Amino acid sequence: MRINKFQLALVRERLRALKNFQTPLYKDKLADIDPDELLTPEQFESLPFTEKAELREVYPLGNQAVPDEQIVRIHSSSGTTGTPIIIPYTRKDVEDWADMFARCYAVAGITAADRIHITPGYGLWTAGIGFQLGCEKLGAMAIPMGPGNTDKQLKMMMDMKSTVLCATSSYALLLAEEIEKRGIGDKICLKKGVIGSERWGDKMRARISRELGVELYDIYGLTEIYGPGIGINCEKDEPMHYWDDYIYLEIIDPKTGKNVPDGEIGEIVITTLRKEGAPLIRYRTHDLSRIVPEPCSCGLSYPRIDRIIGRSDDMIKVKGVNIYPGQVEDVLREVEGVSSEYQVMIDHVNGKDIMTLFFETDAGVVKKEVEKTVQSVFKARVGLMVEPKAVSIGELPRSEKKSTRIFDNRY
Repeated sequence: MRINKFQLALVRERLRALKNFQTPLYKDKLADIDPDELLTPEQFESLPFTEKAELREVYPLGNQAVPDEQIVRIHSSSGTTGTPIIIPYTRKDVEDWADMFARCYAVAGITAADRIHITPGYGLWTAGIGFQLGCEKLGAMAIPMGPGNTDKQLKMMMDMKSTVLCATSSYALLLAEEIEKRGIGDKICLKKGVIGSERWGDKMRARISRELGVELYDIYGLTEIYGPGIGINCEKDEPMHYWDDYIYLEIIDPKTGKNVPDGEIGEIVITTLRKEGAPLIRYRTHDLSRIVPEPCSCGLSYPRIDRIIGRSDDMIKVKGVNIYPGQVEDVLREVEGVSSEYQVMIDHVNGKDIMTLFFETDAGVVKKEVEKTVQSVFKARVGLMVEPKAVSIGELPRSEKKSTRIFDNRY
């Protein structure tokens, strides 16, 4: 799905803005590029990529493309290590983001009659305020809880009769388990869940949906590209529609940087078409997915990508074997009696790498037997012998934000 003439015209506008303002991030990268000569998809695909490291190098505002008087807000990436990435927003950027987010809610069948319970964090992170922006644009009632204080979350959820839960998958699972533990499911009015910020497997998805009694929707986005709200799946299918009037999305081979055919898995690269405060040209997200070329039965003409299956920079190597978190989830999905939660510990002992896989099991499961099965399936599917450790439901830590599942203790 190559860039069209309308999108190319918008890219030329962004390139002119970046060159005219002499934005430090792009001053040298675009020095030899004439925006008016960018007329074909081939010319667009010759433009240089933008990397996350480059955004850190121009900290704090070397990516800004308009005067300070036009900036109304900043946000920052949610990473906890290294130099943060600061993204400035103009008033139009904020309005465009609200429009996209409201579109996400509408595609999920959420209306102004809903009461939207927002648990992601506020502040520099884009999550909480993004969910609220879209809610207010839609005209629904926002219940801006933020993360934490589960007792208060559940009280407000019951008292306010919240109908939509917005959360990370980790916190949605924690809430689902608490609701079941306290026996208050009949007092919960949730109908839908809008889940983002981290990838989640089928077993976790099924548990949350079953225990909360809700329809679940994957919402996509990242701070560098507005935040969550640039895409969501509809009720008809799992792939996510994305808003190609605001972003142009490519799928590339992470090694060669070349575009792959529609339907093939690769790395998502995004160009912002309208963003004023900090436009990005061919930004490598490192998220892995694929274009879904078939039209959706819902009737929407917006293009689609499949669920995010992982990140190209999430790979770990153990005993010469490349492993992605998604592969761990795929193995656990195959084994009956194994729940959705897991943790991986990688250690180097006596000159050898040891990968220990902790996973939760359903009640009544014989742990020794299921450990043997997991070990066998992992060896067959991934090519590595792991040390399996079955634990009971609830023994692994829960998170109010994103869960850390892989701990590499070798370095």
